[in-house]
Parts: sequence; C-alpha cells; structure tokens
Amino acid sequence: QVQLQESGPGLVKPSQTLSLTCTVSGGSITTNYYYWSWIRQVPGKGLEWMGAIAYSGSLYDSPSLKSRTSISRDTAKNQFTLQLSSVTPEDTAVYYCTSRHYAMEYWGKGTLVTVSS
Repeated sequence: QVQLQESGPGLVKPSQTLSLTCTVSGGSITTNYYYWSWIRQVPGKGLEWMGAIAYSGSLYDSPSLKSRTSISRDTAKNQFTLQLSSVTPEDTAVYYCTSRHYAMEYWGKGTLVTVSS
C-alpha cells in the first residue's frame, strides 16, 4: 500500500516561497499510471487541487494557481515537491499530498502551513 508523508516548514512569512516535500513509500512515483497531486484546505473552506505530476513526469497545473505553483520530483528519493511563491496569509492551509492509480487513492496526513509575519 502506498503511503505518503508531507514535510516542510509550518510557518512561512508573507511574500516568501512555501516549499513542501512528499515522501512516498510502498511504491515508486514512476510506476505507470500513478498521478501525484497536491491538495490544500484553507480553514473553513473546501479542498482545492493545486496541481499534479504524473508517473511520466508530465505536469498538470491548476489555472487559478498556475502562476505561483511549481511541482517537481526526485525519482532517486521517491519524492515530489511543491513550491508556492509569493504567499499571503490567504495561503494558510492544511496541505496534502495524494496519489491516484485508477480507482485507488491515497492521502498523506496533511501538514498545516501558516503564513504570518
């Protein structure tokens, strides 16, 4: 079973870049037809899909966040990362990394990132 674990700073200052890493175990991020996503939930709001990287390395962007989001991967470490630039307090959220393989979906536990000076 695939397991995902988010890691990164819990506090980021406004205008800085938020960087998170998802470490994957129980499977390879290059396994065919796996898609690896970042999703966030702002307090009091619904889930927001931020973007994804496929097993092939192809990238999928959220139109609303495309200009500020960068997703990449390190296949040697079996990790994928999220960078969100020019953060504001409105980017305070719980950030999740997830995987999807056909009908199977796995989520990390999530990590709270607060944007505050």
